Amino acid sequence: MQLLRQLFWSSRPISWINTAFPFAASYFFVSRQLDGRFWVGTLFFLIPYNLLMYGVNDVFDYESDLRNPRKGGIEGALLDPKWHIPTLRWAFGLCIPFLGYLLLFGDYLPNLLLAFFLFTVIAYSAKGFRFKEKPFLDSLTSASHFVGPMIYGLALAGGDLLRPQVLMLLAGFTLWGVASHAFGAVQDVKADREADISSIATVIGARSTTRFAFACYSLAGLMVLFSGWPSAFAAIAAIPYLAIIWPHWNITDQTCEDANRGWKRFIWLNFFAGFVVTMITIWAALS
Repeated sequence: MQLLRQLFWSSRPISWINTAFPFAASYFFVSRQLDGRFWVGTLFFLIPYNLLMYGVNDVFDYESDLRNPRKGGIEGALLDPKWHIPTLRWAFGLCIPFLGYLLLFGDYLPNLLLAFFLFTVIAYSAKGFRFKEKPFLDSLTSASHFVGPMIYGLALAGGDLLRPQVLMLLAGFTLWGVASHAFGAVQDVKADREADISSIATVIGARSTTRFAFACYSLAGLMVLFSGWPSAFAAIAAIPYLAIIWPHWNITDQTCEDANRGWKRFIWLNFFAGFVVTMITIWAALS
């Protein structure tokens, strides 16, 4: 029971819907089927995918997590070293049956996309890759973790990923993810520097990172705005994010932890924004 409790919190249950819904909605509305691939894929992106993503992160980020006051709740687990090996075993082992099914009943393109997005999930945190310590690549990789399930779902269902409107929306969704990661890194500047961990925020500073996130949200909104009607209406989803970041425009490295107030609002806002962007992208793929 202790192990199950650790695995549960390490998988970040508050984020399960952020990866499962984009896949489920994109696959269903394109294929119009509730078949085996729908159910297996949805369950995979609901729990195993998140346990792999966050479990690996908790193991390899343990030293910095010790110095981070945010860890130990819904914003991240503080995983005791005795659970590290069991967590890795479960994180990888739980994925195997789901991946076996999806790869067996998937075509070349969706299988290739699935393999790529799983690689980014592991490479973000795992020793030897540590994409999370490569400024700007860290934000781009993090964005792929949430855009990836939707792209995979569209491809698995036979959707047209090369339609200009779809590409524009996917690019905007990616920039939204980049901005979210960048601003999220601001609050951890002190903890990451004490643990000698690099990130976009530790390298260019809290203020520059906040302004970079603001610019990415603005550009994401513009890309959606010019993606055609009625998808352009979804651009309004960028406004709340800009409003949350604006009070932190002049934040400093010394006051970086103040950004946590804005980040907590992001956690709940992401549910709404993710729903809107996912549904609009699916509409574009079907039109």
